[in-house]
Amino acid sequence: MSERVKSTEKTPAEDAPQPGSAQHDAAAPEARKANDAMKAAKSGAALPSLGFVGMLRWAWTQLTSMRTALFLLLLLAVAAVPGSLFPQRPANPSVVTQYIKDHPDYGKLLDSLQLYDVYSSAWFSAIYILLFISLIGCVVPRAIAHYKAMRSQPPRTPKRLSRLPEYGTLVVPADAGISASDAIEDAAALLKKRGYRVEVRHDDGARPSLGAERGFLKEVGNLVFHTSLIGVLVSVAIGGLFGYSGQRILVEGDTFVNTLVGYDQFNPGTNFQSSQLQPYSIQLDKFQATFDRESQGKYGQPIDFTADVTTRENPGAPAKKEVLKVNDPVNLGGTSIYLTGNGYAPVVTVRDGKGNIAMQGPVVAKLQGQNYYSSVVIKVPDAKPDQLGFVGFFLPTALVTDKGISFSGDPDLINPQLSLNSFYGDLGLDKGTPQNVFELDVKNLKELNSRNLKAGGITLAPGNTYTLPEGKGSITFDGVKKYVGVDIHHNPGQLSALIFALLAVAGLIVSLYVNRRRVWVRTGTHEDGRTMVEYGLLARGEDHRLAGEAATLRGLLLRKWELDADNPETAPSNSSPAGSPEPKKDQ
Repeated sequence: MSERVKSTEKTPAEDAPQPGSAQHDAAAPEARKANDAMKAAKSGAALPSLGFVGMLRWAWTQLTSMRTALFLLLLLAVAAVPGSLFPQRPANPSVVTQYIKDHPDYGKLLDSLQLYDVYSSAWFSAIYILLFISLIGCVVPRAIAHYKAMRSQPPRTPKRLSRLPEYGTLVVPADAGISASDAIEDAAALLKKRGYRVEVRHDDGARPSLGAERGFLKEVGNLVFHTSLIGVLVSVAIGGLFGYSGQRILVEGDTFVNTLVGYDQFNPGTNFQSSQLQPYSIQLDKFQATFDRESQGKYGQPIDFTADVTTRENPGAPAKKEVLKVNDPVNLGGTSIYLTGNGYAPVVTVRDGKGNIAMQGPVVAKLQGQNYYSSVVIKVPDAKPDQLGFVGFFLPTALVTDKGISFSGDPDLINPQLSLNSFYGDLGLDKGTPQNVFELDVKNLKELNSRNLKAGGITLAPGNTYTLPEGKGSITFDGVKKYVGVDIHHNPGQLSALIFALLAVAGLIVSLYVNRRRVWVRTGTHEDGRTMVEYGLLARGEDHRLAGEAATLRGLLLRKWELDADNPETAPSNSSPAGSPEPKKDQ
């Protein structure tokens, strides 16, 4: 057993001379001189200057600390908030221009701060780049250090294994024929089977030992997690720089070709080039909406949408029949095409005052209420001698109340009706000023038909024609088609972002559930021929399963050497028993 020596020490207060004593009076001048000398030395001391190189090292150390990386990650999230509060110029420049006009007091100030271009602004880019540098500066040194640790041998065997958190001893009888060297080899084989990296140390003489460790995957998981975060950020940056998105409305029979002029709305990435657009095409053959016809509470509610489309990868490629559904996009030309909306498009023919066809085809009706109640705007700039405009609503199943108010009673086309007011004059389209296709500016138009006029409004059923007053022409309701709204997204970093996100989750799980452990075993031979074995386990960090690992290792050794677990000599021990190879004096 080790010997411990207790000593009694006097406190500084007990050793100090007491005030009023002869020793205190004699020591007072000397103490004052020592204090004065100490103060003079402190005042004259000068700290060495860091210098330019030292300042750079200090700044790099601060930037690459994990605390700084977490702060920059939080700051990046906060910096992205203005992008959702203010309109962004890349998405809709006209809205930004109107916003500045509507807020002349602070609109231009926000523009000077780049709050309308948040994600391409200098300050957002600076935070993004600093976060990259910080994460890379954190990961690379840790990866190098971990690589060196994996290449190095396990730490040397401690002199006193009994000081480890988990410690135990075993005694192998002399008649078992197991020497100290054989016992250490058996322990090494068992530990290797359990995934430990083992080093046997026979050079310890009569007391051979081994060192083993495992759990390197814990740090590997940590490194994979942080590296994957960098990958996610890079993927998001690639998507923002080279990706694009757009919207298009397709009426049954229409074809969309992936060119800039083919989009109704287009949002390019910062470094987008038109050469990125692959000239694929998609045609809407048929659209089918299924409505609930069984439940009373939700009767008429849509339950399924199916769009049959024909696609071509390029103009010379063969046609392919596909089905587009909600949350089931069609992937074409590196883009994902999503079904996002649908409605009805009345087909009309408008003739001008000279009897010529000025406009013919489907008009997209914008959904406004229940049962597909939709608003309709028709602009006919080619009509002669006056341009014509129509505004009103479309009802798939028209019903009339007791007060003469029309409404839609069902979303299906049971009794379709088109109700319009007509106007003539200057539509304002010849000036090149952009207009909303779902709105009609009537400030420069004169009214022809409405409820308030003698002519009344226009009410048409499929196949009906209405002749406009004053010889301005006519309008015919030819029928109804269906349309769909599609969102088109191209994100070159989407797949890599998903892969890195999954890797980050996997790395995090590994780092949380894998524990870094070290095991040491020492053997020796007693004077009576018994082989004495002691072992100790140590965890790096928190490991509530370390005791279980110690019990498992003990059980494996007992079975290997066919020892009796109930024997007092093989019982678990938290201190060095008599006869163990533990030295009797501290070394």
